Amino acid sequence: MKHIKIGCFGDVVGSAGRAIFQKYIPKLKTQFHLDGILVNGENSAATGRGISNKNVLFFKHLGVDVITSGNHIYQSKDVYAYLETKKDLLRPANFPSTAPGTGVTTFITPSGVVVGVINIQGRVFMKELLDCPFRSVDSLIILLKQKTNCIFVDFHAETTSEKMAIAHFVSGRVSAVFGTHTHVQTADERILPGGTAFITDLGMAGSLNGMLGMKKEPVLHQFLTQMPAKYEVDHALPLVLCGIVVTVDVQTGKATAIERIRIVENDIHVEIEDPKHS
Repeated sequence: MKHIKIGCFGDVVGSAGRAIFQKYIPKLKTQFHLDGILVNGENSAATGRGISNKNVLFFKHLGVDVITSGNHIYQSKDVYAYLETKKDLLRPANFPSTAPGTGVTTFITPSGVVVGVINIQGRVFMKELLDCPFRSVDSLIILLKQKTNCIFVDFHAETTSEKMAIAHFVSGRVSAVFGTHTHVQTADERILPGGTAFITDLGMAGSLNGMLGMKKEPVLHQFLTQMPAKYEVDHALPLVLCGIVVTVDVQTGKATAIERIRIVENDIHVEIEDPKHS
């Protein structure tokens, strides 16, 4: 029986998130004998919102196979052309069809296994007017099943109920569903009865004691006064890196194991960037 192991990592926030990702991904790849790496990179820009061409190259240099995203994907305009021409950076599939990019792709592991990746976004408490994520993922699974049984879904959504609903909806038809967007890792990793690995949220890579990777003072000010505030990436130590490793039976596409990863690091250099020049 042939298996593959895929590492999936949550929202990388600014240079702090990139610093801990860069330090540990090579080690984790060796430790777990990873056949592929997926990461949500939509917060990896210097501002903590969006992703630039420079950030894309950073992830690709570290061996990331597919970068997923969500509601901040179009924050940096310089990535639009990349989205139009490449398929290793995804935007949610249920965005309007006229939006740059695609929400589904495949990559091939070193051993020759085709792996499908779907990126969708939730609608509950999200501002964007999107197509139904359930119908979108349903049609994309049918498309990918012509190529592979090994399929991973990043569901970028706000509520636990919507994320769980998607997981149960596709259970037995995909290898794994993982939630992103809320930046807080949940401790509910499991394999559903149909053979689909699931975790409500992967968590994030960034400053542990900030507010979801951002400095807490502006956020607290906004909560206390209801006045607008400018959010800034927190670079303070310790940093945290969160994700999962999913083991998949290549023939059936069923998950056989899921392991949660959470690394806290106090000894690491973070390059503080000027958002205006990054």
